[in-house]
Amino acid sequence: MSEEEYLRKEIDAVEQQAARRIDPGTGALTISIAVLALLISLMLPWVGHDTGLSVVLGESTSFVPRLFSFFALGVGVLGSGITLAVRRWGLAWVCTLGLFAGSVTGVLSIWTQQTTTSNKAIGPGPGIGLIIAVIAVIVLLAKWVRIAASRPPQL
Repeated sequence: MSEEEYLRKEIDAVEQQAARRIDPGTGALTISIAVLALLISLMLPWVGHDTGLSVVLGESTSFVPRLFSFFALGVGVLGSGITLAVRRWGLAWVCTLGLFAGSVTGVLSIWTQQTTTSNKAIGPGPGIGLIIAVIAVIVLLAKWVRIAASRPPQL
């Protein structure tokens, strides 16, 4: 193998490796702040007087807010942290899709706390922590969509 062929293969390998990586740029700061807001919201009330941490641990009987808490912590905190650390394009899309499901579940969890069935009293209403968590998940979704979609199509 000639030196030119070796150099061409090395350049192609570097190009493919760079194509799998993302560069969040200043969006990493926004993502970090939204993750911090998610973590702080765990200390605030989510459902009635139950804090976000008690919802995550299953001490609350509400199903939809608990499902949202798994999305918020799993994808919002852990997924965002891992994706920022390894900077892989595929993980950015996983975060985007997971946060989309989390944002829908979050809005649904606020709605379920405000509504009632015909034979029950009105729900306790969403706590400030739940509202902050849903806003943080929506901000994370917007940032990850922008980062994941910024990759040029591969020919």
